[in-house]
Amino acid sequence: MSVRQTLLAILDQGPCYGYQLRAEFDRRTGSTWPLNVGQIYNTLDRLERDRLVEKGDVDAQGHVYWQITDAGSAEARAWLASPVERAQGTRDALAIKLSVAATLPGVDAVEIIRTQRRASLAQLESLRSATYAGADRDSPEALAWSLVVDSMVFAAEAEARWLDHAEQLLARHPDHALALELSTERPKRGRPARVETSVA
Repeated sequence: MSVRQTLLAILDQGPCYGYQLRAEFDRRTGSTWPLNVGQIYNTLDRLERDRLVEKGDVDAQGHVYWQITDAGSAEARAWLASPVERAQGTRDALAIKLSVAATLPGVDAVEIIRTQRRASLAQLESLRSATYAGADRDSPEALAWSLVVDSMVFAAEAEARWLDHAEQLLARHPDHALALELSTERPKRGRPARVETSVA
């Protein structure tokens, strides 16, 4: 998630001070992503350095209102108009854990999958039973909350499906036919060559 572009998009609606930005961020994400005010001020400082926002008026309570520049508005519009690019390769901790476990002699990768599935299904059940805490279930805040929580539900469902697939895949290789002993080859210095993945 880009805090930078999200704050720009909010500021494009009008000047805000730091705590106000945090409150607006919470309202617009259903309070599902905790964002501390220090992170907001750090981001604002970087945005100011990049000439995307500037300090404006100060009210009677000493709140400094930040306002967006033309360049900031252009960046906010470009962000909203662009698709979110998913990173190539995986940094998914579960996928890495299972791929390593499946190649380690003496490790029961299927049991790891079953343990994870129990935890994933418990999380899924918790997400499905979650309810919006606000009073007005037809409010924009309730809609924002639903969008984020529904995304988490779909991700948890996908993880459960992937765990089923992984268990079936491992079942084709009984008795750890995939187990790798430590290599006796000396690795070459430098980074390993990147494996390109493409989706047609």
